[in-house]
Amino acid sequence: MFRVRVNKIESIRDVDGNLGKRIELLEDREIPRFAVRPQSEEAQVVQDVLQALQQQIPMFPTRGQITIPKIILFLTEQEYESLGIGFDVNQVYDITLQNQSIRFMKTA
Repeated sequence: MFRVRVNKIESIRDVDGNLGKRIELLEDREIPRFAVRPQSEEAQVVQDVLQALQQQIPMFPTRGQITIPKIILFLTEQEYESLGIGFDVNQVYDITLQNQSIRFMKTA
């Protein structure tokens, strides 16, 4: 089992011109934080500035969090409706791969 987050949902057309969706799922994984102590005072200042930027600017990944592309679904509108999952951006799912099937479970 692994955890994914819906990163992006786009409208697309398949080769036959049918409307569909492209759903990008990123793996959410905690990475261990290593305590790295800068050797010089200048390096400490740079580290402090980078940490302040990470807290203020959302485009920088949050501390201890890494996202890795995991699954991209290309579905027609009919396939999307048949799947029975209303994907929303930033929604998190636990995915289980078992017996030749993929199971999505929405996390609380």
